[in-house]
Amino acid sequence: MDTHVIAAGLPALGWALHGGLLLRRLSTARRDPLTGLHTRAGWTARAEHLMAKHPSALVLLVDLDAFKAINDTFGHAAGDLVLTTTAHRLTAWCGRHGIAARLGGDEFVAIVTGADRTPGLPALRAALDRPVEHNGHTVAVSASVGHCHRSHLLVPALTDALSAADLSMYAAKGHGRRNTR
Repeated sequence: MDTHVIAAGLPALGWALHGGLLLRRLSTARRDPLTGLHTRAGWTARAEHLMAKHPSALVLLVDLDAFKAINDTFGHAAGDLVLTTTAHRLTAWCGRHGIAARLGGDEFVAIVTGADRTPGLPALRAALDRPVEHNGHTVAVSASVGHCHRSHLLVPALTDALSAADLSMYAAKGHGRRNTR
């Protein structure tokens, strides 16, 4: 084989490998290491695209109720299990028509292309409120859920939808735990 071809090809191969490693690092940086869900940065661009494309988009904010008590009572391993279980339940509820993310701590966010493409908010409520088994203990889990339909916004912007869902979530908390508004 011609040494000139090899000499010219080696830097290109090196740059290709380097580019692949950078893409992998970027991908993992946009994923929560515990739950595997998108982080806020990884979720936002996708969510903005879905908001722009789907007039019936639904944005959700989910906050686990009394999560600190779970960690304090059962330990951080139980808390981690509750977080990963919540992530799986939220992802399953979104199905192929949306994406979920973990904002941090015990806060999650999701967007679906339309509420009619999900099992419905009561089904989400039931899924999130199921207990989790950890080391022979039953850990009670509950969440407050706020939501905002894109069609209810004057300007269909993701930031406005998140603000409205946040207000909705705190209104749900104000009516007691385990609520959806």
